Amino acid sequence: MTIHKKPLTLKDRGFYNFESIMWLFTRLSALAMYAFIILGLVGALIMGARNQMNFADVMRWAFMPQIHHVENTDVVNTAAWSTPFWKLAASALLLIASAHGVHGLVVIADDYINTEKGRKVVRLLSMVMMVAWSFMGLWLIWSA
Repeated sequence: MTIHKKPLTLKDRGFYNFESIMWLFTRLSALAMYAFIILGLVGALIMGARNQMNFADVMRWAFMPQIHHVENTDVVNTAAWSTPFWKLAASALLLIASAHGVHGLVVIADDYINTEKGRKVVRLLSMVMMVAWSFMGLWLIWSA
């Protein structure tokens, strides 16, 4: 006699718990960071070829598209880098990378901290630092 089991729904599998959502966030945020880096790299190569930038300046721009990275170079016209598009791209990269990194820090800390109180303290400190650093980074990006 064969017993046919009914397949479990996503809700019954436990997909809607916090850990599963954060697992998915980690994977998707890593893909988003790659996408923003490729966007910055393509933009830097296009604008660098137009403005005769050296390779080091192109790489600085590709990984953090911010106007200060080209102000200190020999590029004469920096107007192409001060558009809202590049400020939004830099802001998105900053926020995604900081959230991804803090989540990784919390996961590692959870493995090594034995007490529940210690884990809560580390999580709270990590969140406070992430918010503070994100605000500082956004201020630097948008005040340029």
